[in-house]
Amino acid sequence: MSEKKTTWARVQMLVIAAVFFGPLAVATWMYYTGAFTPDGRSNNGALLEPIINIVDELPDSRIGHLGDGYWLLIYANDETCEADCEQALYTIRQSRKMLGREMERVLRVFLHGDTPPDTVFLSNEHAGLIALSDNTLSERLYKKKPAELPAGGYFLVDPLGNLVMYFEPGLDPGKMVEDIKRLLKLSSIG
Repeated sequence: MSEKKTTWARVQMLVIAAVFFGPLAVATWMYYTGAFTPDGRSNNGALLEPIINIVDELPDSRIGHLGDGYWLLIYANDETCEADCEQALYTIRQSRKMLGREMERVLRVFLHGDTPPDTVFLSNEHAGLIALSDNTLSERLYKKKPAELPAGGYFLVDPLGNLVMYFEPGLDPGKMVEDIKRLLKLSSIG
């Protein structure tokens, strides 16, 4: 065999080895160095950790029985429902509608304080909205809200009663819906 053929055979063998071992070497290097690691998926809402189960924490709360099989989008307002409150109720209504066919998996809940809301307004503008007065639950929700985020936002509870996310009040409803759709898609419950 000539020297040219031997050299060519060695080059071919090195190319085959590089094709096989090259990606393995690059993947190992990326794994151990953290190179090209994505920053992760960003949520528009804040994940609430550690996750608490409302049903376990507040067994007497009516909210636990509402959530059987449903995701709950909760807005809590301890004061009289005026312009900001009405806008927030409108936001959760529209957000639920934006879920499309998935909207049947989500219930809207309005936790109001001791002042009862205008029932005529709620029935005319927000059919299907569940209005509750539960000061203990409101307190618990606000304790779980991230301190750096403003109050007056929306809480998301999964069908098992776990408090999952908090969306700040000024957040674009479309961004809130992105997170909720992602969770609904990944969830096999509710």
